[in-house]
Amino acid sequence: MSPPRCLALVVAAAVLALGALTACAGTPDTGAATGGTATGGTATTPAATSTTAAIADLEEFPIGPSTSTTPLPADLPQGCRDLLTAAVLDQLEDVPLNAEGMGGGIRSDSARVCVWGDPDAAATRLVTVIGYSPPREALDELYRLGNEGFTCYEPQDGIRCEKVWDHPTLPVEQGRTLFYRDGVIIDTQYTNLAPTGYTDAIIAALWPPGGRTATPTPTP
Repeated sequence: MSPPRCLALVVAAAVLALGALTACAGTPDTGAATGGTATGGTATTPAATSTTAAIADLEEFPIGPSTSTTPLPADLPQGCRDLLTAAVLDQLEDVPLNAEGMGGGIRSDSARVCVWGDPDAAATRLVTVIGYSPPREALDELYRLGNEGFTCYEPQDGIRCEKVWDHPTLPVEQGRTLFYRDGVIIDTQYTNLAPTGYTDAIIAALWPPGGRTATPTPTP
């Protein structure tokens, strides 16, 4: 089955799930996340910080209000490290995280940006954006990527799309891996830096075994 056809089936299933989610959303629950970070049962949005240089030329994914029970990581850059296992962190040893001018931090739209890379090594970096994404816009974007050669499938109760290609001028690989679940997108784009198990570690941290008990909460 070709990736576009596979993704069409994935999107169709996701749309049905979206309808069920909307039907059971009900009264807002202050213990769930609605575009900020759920902390101590109250949804809050931390102050925004700058996101500039290293992410200026990356592809954008739709970010905006979304019904979700998933809190985003806080206290960046430490929150970026907290998402990863010891095995993944060992592969990133000595790689700067959210170095000055690289664009990491909390954006005004509440998305979290984790930038692994040295400012003096532009050809080696890994950038992850984690944020709330409206289901309809997110599914449309994932479908578009499927038509552009990304391989998309349905692991871990979400939709994952990924692609690797050669850098246009350097002898290194570039790639992009996206995972969408519960109104949250994990969008990682990298050049010459792809730690084994990186995305899987983030998924396990955001959606730990046993699941979350909060009920879906619609954004006002």
